[in-house]
Amino acid sequence: MSKYKRIILKLSGEALAGEQGYGIDPSIIQSIAKQIKEIIELDVEVAVVVGGGNIWRGMAGSAKGMDRATADYMGMLATVMNSLALQDSLENIEVETRVQTSIEMRQVAEPYIRRKAIRHLEKKRVVIFAAGTGNPYFSTDTTAALRAAEIEAEVILMAKNKVDGVYSADPSVDATAKKYQTITYLDLLKDGLAVMDSTASSLCMDNDIQLIVFSIMEEGNIKRAVLGEEIGTIVRGNS
Repeated sequence: MSKYKRIILKLSGEALAGEQGYGIDPSIIQSIAKQIKEIIELDVEVAVVVGGGNIWRGMAGSAKGMDRATADYMGMLATVMNSLALQDSLENIEVETRVQTSIEMRQVAEPYIRRKAIRHLEKKRVVIFAAGTGNPYFSTDTTAALRAAEIEAEVILMAKNKVDGVYSADPSVDATAKKYQTITYLDLLKDGLAVMDSTASSLCMDNDIQLIVFSIMEEGNIKRAVLGEEIGTIVRGNS
């Protein structure tokens, strides 16, 4: 039986790219869709926030001299592309899905309306939140934290493609990096651990939203996290 009733699944854009590192890997997105279907069948209400780093990173554009706000808006459009691809994969396996965007584009998706999103979830539709918060200077991590608070999700499942939890240092660089089973948001902020940005961490901490960081590369991990199995790292409030 599922440990959670309503969750937000946070997917990085890079996770959708797979080994190629850019664009969308059809086999990866199909695997994620199947895993989402598995947890829908456990009677879990699922919302998804997808990043856009496999197509465009606003920070990278800004670093090369582009206006930061313009670069961030381009990043928001990249998240819409990823969201539509995920919606297509889900609906191909008969999972009813709605994409809601923070920037209006009615021809391709609904505008984000909190009460409507909650109604979709209650009807067991997957809701994909696209286009970030609709504002530049905010990451999709912050979008996940904000939407989790708004829809009263119990947990954010943060699916990573390069690590399987929170480490004291980058494990690909430092062989002595220690993996945490649990850690608090305050320690994340204090130690500068780059799990999510500080705005998102503070928002989760202030609203007592639990975070589970785990690897998306092992199929079935989303279901394991929902069932309460000990995978990855659990990030909690300061108690």
